[in-house]
Amino acid sequence: MAMLRHSLELPVADDPAAADRDRARLRQLGYKQELKRGLSVVSNFAFSFSVVSVLTGVTATYNTGLRYGGPVSMTLGWLVMAAFNGCVALSMAEICSAYPTSGGLYYWSAKLAGKDWAPLASWITGWFNIVGQWAATTSIDFALAQLVQVIILLGTGGLNGGGYMASKYVVLAIYGAVLIIDGLINSLPIQWLALFCHLGSFFNVAGIFTLVTLILAVGKDDRASVNFIFTHFNTDNGMGIHDKIYILSVGLLMSQYSVVGYDASAHMTEETKNADWSAPMGIITSVALSSLFGWIYLVALTSIMTDIPYLLNPQNDAGGYAIAQSLYNTFHRRYGSGVGGLVCLGIIATATFLCGIGCITSNSRMGYAFSRDGAMPFSRVWYRVNKQEVPFNVVWLSVAVAFVMALTSLGSEVAFQAMLSVATIGQYVAYGLPIFFRVTTARKSFIPGSFNLGNFGVIIGWVAVAWVALVTVLFSLPVAYPIAVDNFNYTPVAVGGVLLLSVGGWVLHARFWFKGPISNVDA
Repeated sequence: MAMLRHSLELPVADDPAAADRDRARLRQLGYKQELKRGLSVVSNFAFSFSVVSVLTGVTATYNTGLRYGGPVSMTLGWLVMAAFNGCVALSMAEICSAYPTSGGLYYWSAKLAGKDWAPLASWITGWFNIVGQWAATTSIDFALAQLVQVIILLGTGGLNGGGYMASKYVVLAIYGAVLIIDGLINSLPIQWLALFCHLGSFFNVAGIFTLVTLILAVGKDDRASVNFIFTHFNTDNGMGIHDKIYILSVGLLMSQYSVVGYDASAHMTEETKNADWSAPMGIITSVALSSLFGWIYLVALTSIMTDIPYLLNPQNDAGGYAIAQSLYNTFHRRYGSGVGGLVCLGIIATATFLCGIGCITSNSRMGYAFSRDGAMPFSRVWYRVNKQEVPFNVVWLSVAVAFVMALTSLGSEVAFQAMLSVATIGQYVAYGLPIFFRVTTARKSFIPGSFNLGNFGVIIGWVAVAWVALVTVLFSLPVAYPIAVDNFNYTPVAVGGVLLLSVGGWVLHARFWFKGPISNVDA
């Protein structure tokens, strides 16, 4: 399908002409070059791929997929997600090529919504994006803290063998330590930070390859059948939900959560060479490879998930952490020791740590751009770069907000999980809004960049918008019946709160002064 229009004479990454072209394009969009532009197309891809990190996303949410539908909702549901999510990525890539700025989504909305609606569209998109990113950082680093706790639990004998079960305060302390390390690494110059993101990309691929190989080799004696992996439907969810379509819909959320965060490529455009081509390629390639490797990892994992009720039982040695219990059992049955399973969990933990670094990076660049346009409280504080051309202040703002968000874990676990759903919904709403404006108000006026979808752009855009709308509804559905305080899905409340605060802030205050993206280029 001939969807790409791009000159074959693309300047190489180190060509001064390319740097001048990037700088000139950024000035056309209203901004002067302030961040160091040192990332190649591979580095840009690496940031998104390490942030998406299917090794992290699948592991953190596997219990949800296993409980709601089981193997069929994950292995086949993943393919459904990949197809529709691919449409979202393609549409975002096309818009990113036209407007390569660190502001990304909120800047796109301002340019595509039309003059009258630009400020409001930009404001709403920006706040959904940044709150979603803060929640994503929280969910990923907190998932790492929980995984570390499970590794310690199994390594000291397990829940039923006198193992150490960390309290919620200890888990929060581990989480805080991880955040601080993330902040320190993100305070380094972009060249060093790029190395960590390259390492994150490598570790995702190498980690999946290693885990899949070990699972197939060690678990060959008690592996599930192909029929089980692709057709077994788990209705024993213990949540009072029996309708199969409903169960599949809820189970699909595991797949959707696992492939999110690829707007990182857009937020790194002002630090990327040949940004109008490199960033779109970063978005598309990260989603395509994440979808492929994620499915391979899912299939391998599901092949050792033969006793679903036991693996989900909170009284097992891993406290109901299905992947941890299954990997531990697989090695223990084969060798009489579960150490190999702990090593596998260590690989996952390392990938999750590297993913958290990338999340802070993307989050800080979004915060930097949003502050540059005066949209955040105390914008002058956050819109500063240090001598290494790093937005140092907003890096630590991202760390601080993520820690505050995790304090809800000390209260209601249900409310905390709902808050984490904002990580997915917040970002996908922010993804969907500029695409919606692209196919409606800007349908005829949109001027594509180096990458464009040609005549397929509007069709793919509408599919993307429909998928974002559906995902938003699915994440808001009740996850248990009868509905009670301890199982109520607070996601609509959390998302509604973001919407209410952003719209309320607009009506009461921002509409009088916020005009959308502000040019900082001297006349």
